[in-house]
Amino acid sequence: MNNKKNKQLSYLEGVKEVVILTAAVAIIAAAVYFFLVPSHTSVSSISGLGIVLSNFVPLPLSAITMILNVVLLVIGFFTCGREFGIKTVYTSIMLPVFIGIFEKIFAGYDSMTGSQELDVICYILVVSVGLSILFNRNASSGGLDIVAKIMNKYLHMELGKAMSLSGMCVALSAALVYDKKTVVLSILGTYFNGIVLDHFIFDHNIKRRVCIITEKEEALRKFIIHELHSGATIYEAIGAYNKEKHNEIITIVDKSEYQKLMAYINHEDPKAFITVYNVSHMQYQPKVWE
Repeated sequence: MNNKKNKQLSYLEGVKEVVILTAAVAIIAAAVYFFLVPSHTSVSSISGLGIVLSNFVPLPLSAITMILNVVLLVIGFFTCGREFGIKTVYTSIMLPVFIGIFEKIFAGYDSMTGSQELDVICYILVVSVGLSILFNRNASSGGLDIVAKIMNKYLHMELGKAMSLSGMCVALSAALVYDKKTVVLSILGTYFNGIVLDHFIFDHNIKRRVCIITEKEEALRKFIIHELHSGATIYEAIGAYNKEKHNEIITIVDKSEYQKLMAYINHEDPKAFITVYNVSHMQYQPKVWE
């Protein structure tokens, strides 16, 4: 019975994950089709490069984006190996699929705002929603993320700089087709897009160091190890006022694990004493003391 129940839970979690990823990709595709395409700019994305190439290649944007993503995924698998998970493959394929759906349903669509500048601003705001969902689910939209990882591995360039450089190259490609104003908007759009997404793209490796003193120490220890699949260290702490001894549990978690941990503590022991620190670099993995 337990095995059957666990399988059902795993299946439901899998379905939930697919639904969330699909919704995020749909938001990104909508941002591309309804705002980026009408603006004719080439803001930091594979879709932006596809818009430029559509002026030379007799294929719809969805087909060009699909080809570019598939080529980059193949290169990524050969160069970067297993770090490219099934989520990135799924989102990279679904993005052009959704763009293709919008092309058929809203054929000949023109600008919603009637302003090139507003289209770029709306694109940055809308696409950041979809990308934030993906990054919070430990996924990405593929495309320039793959290019940046390849540059990071073989050119030893920081991921943030690699992402900015590849994005600027795409933005400058607008000069091959469009006027100076469009090129400037593409570059500015890429810059501001990086600012908006900086937290979601470049800070995804930042973890939180959570220090907890709770009366339900053993239950919390088991939750961290068996539910979060994380490590923890236990120290003896002595209160300065009454010199009472307490055990302090310290664990390092990512954003999604942190949310689960806080939800658990708030439910099980709302009076627990908690301090939280951001950790951007670790030289060792936390050990589990048993």
